[in-house]
Amino acid sequence: MKWSEFFTSSVGKKFVMALTGIFLISFLVVHVGINACIFANDSGVMFNKAAHFMGSTVLIRIMEIGLFAGIFLHIIQGYLLESKNRSTRSTKYAVNLGSKGSKWYSRSMGLLGTILLIFMLLHWYQFWLPGRNIMGEVPATTIDGKEMHNMFELMKINFQPMWVVAFYVVACISLAYHLLHGFQSAFRTLGLANNRYMSLVQTIGVGFSILVPLVFAAMPIAMHFGWIQ
Repeated sequence: MKWSEFFTSSVGKKFVMALTGIFLISFLVVHVGINACIFANDSGVMFNKAAHFMGSTVLIRIMEIGLFAGIFLHIIQGYLLESKNRSTRSTKYAVNLGSKGSKWYSRSMGLLGTILLIFMLLHWYQFWLPGRNIMGEVPATTIDGKEMHNMFELMKINFQPMWVVAFYVVACISLAYHLLHGFQSAFRTLGLANNRYMSLVQTIGVGFSILVPLVFAAMPIAMHFGWIQ
């Protein structure tokens, strides 16, 4: 089989989904770590320093291109697989197994992914575009003699409307269920987990799927209610 045929096949699409999925999981680790700096409760000093480093380092800015490529490739392949699965399920099974056959969230990856896509567009509009001076404005601050964007203050501003906070929480719940299926599925597809270690992968996956979205959801809630200063 040629490489071009492999990547257009169902197996190839799943391989790309798994590879980009693990790449995006690694991004989530970095992103949640940086954003969690707001909980230092130091008026955003630690968080603004970290955000400034990420936004001003040339190598990281170059890596952003790979990140966006990974995100869009993951989305495109996801929708292609969802379309393929729907076409193969056009004939209903004689017996409806429901959740006994598979978990509801594993059958709803398209819906969960769509919610996450809408969330990402909103998130980019509120934070990434202003942070890269493409659209909108960011308050300025000076830390250790360096003038930089006050992303901490921008978070306070953007998380004032309750509907924004509510949507972020819904997106985090969608992320949790998306990860519950995607984490272990990615490792299975790439052959990085066998029967001996699969229980460990599943345990780590469940913990990751709960902890990371929980920390992300806590940020807009804490900002909105003024628990962080």
